[in-house]
Amino acid sequence: MNAPPKTDRGILVFAIWAVLGFLGLGFMLEGMALNSYLVALVGVALILASFVAHIIVNAVFDQGFTPGETALGIGAFGVLAIVFISGWLVGGLSMPDFYAGLTLFGALSVGFLAYLMTRYGLRGAFSHFHRKSASLEDPK
Repeated sequence: MNAPPKTDRGILVFAIWAVLGFLGLGFMLEGMALNSYLVALVGVALILASFVAHIIVNAVFDQGFTPGETALGIGAFGVLAIVFISGWLVGGLSMPDFYAGLTLFGALSVGFLAYLMTRYGLRGAFSHFHRKSASLEDPK
């Protein structure tokens, strides 16, 4: 019995993030523990590879990110950003840690914008963020 495509996609996405994503997180944390920018950079590369592989799976199954995936991604990005900024403000980051964090957030931000532009085009990407809700429109 064949599994529906949505299930296949979900399993593939989970496997990608379980292997590449957590391996990347491990390298990132190990690089920060060792104050090694190169080890942390391997982690950043693996996390970006997870993101790219997720996009490829979406393209193969002709789907976009699910609302749950979007919420998890934006939430994780926000929590990591708060932790990174807090660590910087407290002074607990060494320079390699600081550069590794900047590299991660910069690469993810550029990747996110590149995804939006390639998926929806410049105008379509802007339109996804600039929509009037039904309550703000003029009643006629």
